[in-house]
Amino acid sequence: MNLKPPEGRYVANWEQFQILPGIEQAVARLNQAGCTIIVVTNQRGVALGQMTRADIDEIHERLREHLAKYGAHLDAIYVCPHDIGQCHCRKPDIGLFEQAFSDFPGARPGNSVMIGDSLSDIEAGTRLGMATIFVPGDPSTQKPGAERAAQFATATATSLLARVQRHLEIV
Repeated sequence: MNLKPPEGRYVANWEQFQILPGIEQAVARLNQAGCTIIVVTNQRGVALGQMTRADIDEIHERLREHLAKYGAHLDAIYVCPHDIGQCHCRKPDIGLFEQAFSDFPGARPGNSVMIGDSLSDIEAGTRLGMATIFVPGDPSTQKPGAERAAQFATATATSLLARVQRHLEIV
């Protein structure tokens, strides 16, 4: 949903959060189509002390307010604030997805799509048997493994909006 900062840096406040082009329209179109939209996000910067969980919650609240101006909303946001290897919720592990599927019984791996910009996103979706779509984003800020993610994913897209438009045309 936002422009990824360079590797090793983290978005710690709303002023640093740069929404990718077309996100508002993509989310609104999915809402209008009756889709449940759940965000699962790793926020390692909390574990590293570069921001607090309250900072993340503030960013997400501001994101919700921003999307509402476009008639769009997120049904839920699940956050892993842990460092690598400290939990089972951090992608590519599937703990947060399992929580989301428990909280939203109509959502199941078979009727859900994982759209992400990293190998860990695609690996998590694949572990659950979900369709996966890799959106590479800016090549200068891609995480290691982007090429592998593109090969591993069910499909790739240039942007979330492009993929949503194509999906809704097919449905």
